[in-house]
Amino acid sequence: MTDEIVAVRLPRRTRVWGFVTHPSLSRQVARFLCVGAVGYVVNLAVYATSVHVATVEYRVSAVAAFACALATTFVLNRHFTFAAGGGHPAAQAWRYLLVNLVGFATNLVVLQVLVERAALAKVPSEAIAAVVAAPVNFAGQRLWAFARHAAA
Repeated sequence: MTDEIVAVRLPRRTRVWGFVTHPSLSRQVARFLCVGAVGYVVNLAVYATSVHVATVEYRVSAVAAFACALATTFVLNRHFTFAAGGGHPAAQAWRYLLVNLVGFATNLVVLQVLVERAALAKVPSEAIAAVVAAPVNFAGQRLWAFARHAAA
């Protein structure tokens, strides 16, 4: 008797559906959303403290708050969401930054379309834009920033 391995290539639709419905993906998305909530709180706390306590100009405060939230979510996503601690942190950090910039650009495009073309109010438009940008961020982080093959 020989030891043979039979490889079966499933149709793309079946592979994608299996990937999307896999329980580990749901847990990872939940962790990603929790980390995003922590980042949101960090962003607001740093911004409010910077503007109201340190009396720093609001745009400078926004940049500082974004940087603090980005650093916090990088560490949490790297270890908690994607368990990518084995990869090189500097390479992951640059990819993480680029993914977040693409997500931010997505957010801005959707926001502008909703406010200027659809004439929606600004705050609900930002909420919708954030929901649209979240999958862009998640996919980029999972498939590139913290991908196992990109860990070198």
